[in-house]
Amino acid sequence: MSPLHGASIHAPQAQRLSRRAVSTWLALGMAAPPGRAQAYPSRSVRLIVPFATGGTTDLIARVLAERMAPFLGQAIVVENRSGGGGVVGATETARAPADGYTLGMATVSTTAANPAINPRIGYHPLHDFTPVLNIAATPNVLAVHPSLGVQDFKGLLALLRKGPDRYSYASSGTGGIGHLQMELLKSLAGVSIAHVPYRGAGPALHDTVAGQVPMIFDNLPSALPFIREGRLTPLVLASGGRLPQLPEVPTFKEVGLEPVNRMAFYGLYGPRGLAREVVDKVHAAVRRTVELPEVRRRIEDTGSVLALNTPEQFAVQIKAEYEVYRRVVQEQKLSLDV
Repeated sequence: MSPLHGASIHAPQAQRLSRRAVSTWLALGMAAPPGRAQAYPSRSVRLIVPFATGGTTDLIARVLAERMAPFLGQAIVVENRSGGGGVVGATETARAPADGYTLGMATVSTTAANPAINPRIGYHPLHDFTPVLNIAATPNVLAVHPSLGVQDFKGLLALLRKGPDRYSYASSGTGGIGHLQMELLKSLAGVSIAHVPYRGAGPALHDTVAGQVPMIFDNLPSALPFIREGRLTPLVLASGGRLPQLPEVPTFKEVGLEPVNRMAFYGLYGPRGLAREVVDKVHAAVRRTVELPEVRRRIEDTGSVLALNTPEQFAVQIKAEYEVYRRVVQEQKLSLDV
């Protein structure tokens, strides 16, 4: 029989053993990950957006953050960590403690395009994150400033071929989806356009709308308001089909450049090793938030299509996109210097 159950233990000794056992239990509890020591979440959650304010990634993150607190149980604090075509913010997410209090917005740029073209990033898109879900997929649009004087893609190609290296395009950053898709377009169409990288889609879009850069390959949700105002002219869409918002604008498949016809996605992930109970709670909170009619409307009004898949499905999707862009980089011999 254990001495703790015997009659020979005096009260003071029993109290000392009891205190020692409690101290050991408390120490073990404090050493456990915060997400396991008490019900998650017990404090606000950071949501890292790897681009500057004003872009589609930021827009979707803030729409969710505004209304998600009642379903998650704590506030969501959006933090923009721009730079490197999304690498700065993605790296910060990957290196955060796996306790659920730092999550990140996952995009094609950070999980596929940039890792495919940039061998120097400090994370692996398939090994250093825990996928939660894909929130929405959005078309990308090639748009030009009205001062360029072209109304369709054929006209743009004619202009570019007449003046090689005369024109430039803006992107959210080197290695981002806008950069890689435009470089793929250049390779397939046989044209030359100078790349002007920014620290996010917002600043890139701002300068294109202002006429400082003549064109941009951007996500439709952030570009659409300026298209509707006539401050940008849409030429062609990376989309599964024509859109009701822009019924006259063809897809890349229609203009003979189907490999460029890939949509962007906006999802949530955390660092590698995120506990399943945390993943499930965040996943459920996002789905309940998007069920709110005003949230769903605000996302769909941008031209986005809701995805809301499972963590396993999102992991498969990330891997598929990464492999596609790896092949694009290899086949088109793209590099960070192009």
